Amino acid sequence: MEGLWDGILSDVPESIALSSLLETREEAKPQVKDLFAVQQHKSWDKSTEARCDFSYKLRLTRRSDVNFVSIWQKSIMGRTLTDIKADPGMVAYFADSICPVIKEMLGYSLNLGGWCICTSPKRRHKVKNFATLISERLGQMLEIPFYEDVAFCQTKQRVNAVFELNVLPVEPNVIVFDDFVTTGQTLAGMKHLLMPLGKNLVFFTGVNNKLN
Repeated sequence: MEGLWDGILSDVPESIALSSLLETREEAKPQVKDLFAVQQHKSWDKSTEARCDFSYKLRLTRRSDVNFVSIWQKSIMGRTLTDIKADPGMVAYFADSICPVIKEMLGYSLNLGGWCICTSPKRRHKVKNFATLISERLGQMLEIPFYEDVAFCQTKQRVNAVFELNVLPVEPNVIVFDDFVTTGQTLAGMKHLLMPLGKNLVFFTGVNNKLN
C-alpha cells in the first residue's frame, strides 16, 4: 500500500507543473481584438479631428437661421478635413460632385438667369484657399461669374463673426458656397451682409460637418 501511495504522490509535483504550464500557455495565446469595441481617444491623439468618407448623402439642413444643401456628411472613418484641404486633387473632386446638384436644383441655364457665385471670407488660409478654389472652378463649370473676396472679416473666429462688404455682385441671384459647414455661422454672416442689399441667396456646401 505504501508503495502505491508513493507512486501517486510522486506524480503530484508533475501534475502541478503541468497545470502551471497549461495556464502559462493560455496566457500566452494572442488576444482577439474586438473590431467593434468603443475606443477612447487620448488627448494627444490627433485622429479625433473631423473626418469624411464621402458617402453621398444629399441633405437640406437649417442651421443658424440658414438653409443649406450638402452632399456629404461628417463620418467616424475617412479622411481628415486637414488632409482633404491639403490635397489639390480634391478641388476638382468637390466641384465635379457639386456642380450637377446645383444644376438640377437651380436649372441648367444659370448663365442666362443673372446668377453668380461667391464664398465666405478668407480667414485662416488666404493663399490657395480651398473654398475659393472650388467656387472659382464651379463658376467656370456653370458659366457664371465668380466673385472673389465679396466680404472681409477682421477676426478668425467663426461664431458671431461680422463681415464687411468688399465687392457687391452685379447679379441679383447669388450662390454662396462653403467647403465645410459646422455651426452655419459663416453662411449666416453672408446672409446678413447680402440679403439687405437685395440679393437672392442660395447656400451650398460640400461637407455637413455634423453627424446629425
